[in-house]
Amino acid sequence: MADITASMVKELREKTGAGMMDCKGALVETSGDMEAAIDWLRTKGLAKAAKKSGRIAAEGLVGAVTSGTTGALVEVNSETDFVARNADFQTMVGTVAKLALDSDGDLELLLGTQVPGADKAVKEHVAELVGTIGENMNVRRVATISVEKGVVAAYVHNQIMPGLGKIGVLVGLESTGDQQKLAELGKQIAMHIAATSPLALTREEVDPEVAEREKAVLIAEARESGRPENIIEKMVEGRMRKFFEEVVLLSQAFVMNPDHTVEAAIKNAEASVGAPVKIVGFVRYSLGEGIAKEESDFAAEVAAAAKG
Repeated sequence: MADITASMVKELREKTGAGMMDCKGALVETSGDMEAAIDWLRTKGLAKAAKKSGRIAAEGLVGAVTSGTTGALVEVNSETDFVARNADFQTMVGTVAKLALDSDGDLELLLGTQVPGADKAVKEHVAELVGTIGENMNVRRVATISVEKGVVAAYVHNQIMPGLGKIGVLVGLESTGDQQKLAELGKQIAMHIAATSPLALTREEVDPEVAEREKAVLIAEARESGRPENIIEKMVEGRMRKFFEEVVLLSQAFVMNPDHTVEAAIKNAEASVGAPVKIVGFVRYSLGEGIAKEESDFAAEVAAAAKG
């Protein structure tokens, strides 16, 4: 039996994006032949996919794409960041994002959409890649925004490929004005959203449960001061006003010019655009938000795989 080293396992993983133990197993089966090990991993195909489905997939990529007056945002998860750097995975996410333009934000519809040039739907296409790469992955969520007249701007923070990264934003602007100027404004607002993560467009759209929970916390804090209830009421009222200023997009200080709110910045931009501008909606995806992640020691994982 060939001596399988940690560096060999790491090299195979980087070439294929397959799981650490799968790479070790492939090298053992092929007596350390790197090319044969790659082929061995590929021949496992869908037989491996079911075994991966229970693993936590909290890494991956967010993909954003726009076409005309429509934009789409998708999050496709994998188990490790290695896979996010895999060219096949990146191509798949880009393909899914483009197909999402016609999904109307419906995940099941997207998963059932046929992949161009392939006799399979998105769901089967992803499952096939699971078998090839050797890690659990899934299309977690999708959103679309459309406008009648105007633009849908997209921004991906720290993108590793055009339209692919860890944070993605769509924002829809309705206006009959100069489309290029409108697109520039949309890009700035999308960047602002990526940085500030607002909860809603307007105060009325903030989830009532979130607002009530915040209010309850502020009341409890204020009562610790021992002040009368009428004073506490005024204190909480002021703090809730500050809360909404911080979480409502239109009320936030615009990151490009903190002296103005986003609402004021849009109003100021109307002179350049040449017509009134209205934000009709926005979506912000941050990779893995809401998913419980498992911490791992990569060095220890490599050593364990090399020792068998």
